[in-house]
Amino acid sequence: MAIEIPESVRALLAKSPYTHLVTLNRDGSPQVSLVNPILRGNEVLIAHLSEHQKVRNIRRDGRVSLSIESGTTSPLGLREYAVLHGKAHITEGGAAEVVNEAIRAATGDPSAVFTDAGPEAGFVTHVEVERIVGVGPWGGAR
Repeated sequence: MAIEIPESVRALLAKSPYTHLVTLNRDGSPQVSLVNPILRGNEVLIAHLSEHQKVRNIRRDGRVSLSIESGTTSPLGLREYAVLHGKAHITEGGAAEVVNEAIRAATGDPSAVFTDAGPEAGFVTHVEVERIVGVGPWGGAR
């Protein structure tokens, strides 16, 4: 069951370019990709311009995790991070809009464009977050 993403995690996602998406290969082994997600409402979106292995994995098994490093250190000296566990599904098209929004957020440049592919291009992963763990203000969120 999806949870409400806390403001602390929203702020982290808004500024962090380093997010790892973990999907499951057919044999159950993990497949890890560096991605640039964005938030739309209570859903995490990730753009893919091609049908990579992660897209095929999510189509087969929607269980995913996102690991996000905050770039800050806790009072105990630990690097803060959040891990979002959830269920994902893929939609076709719309990747250019999502990837360009992610690039603008990561660079702070409202005119940055990564791709001029049309609206029908690529795939978008939609993640409903079910659980959040890690070191930081979000560590106890469930």
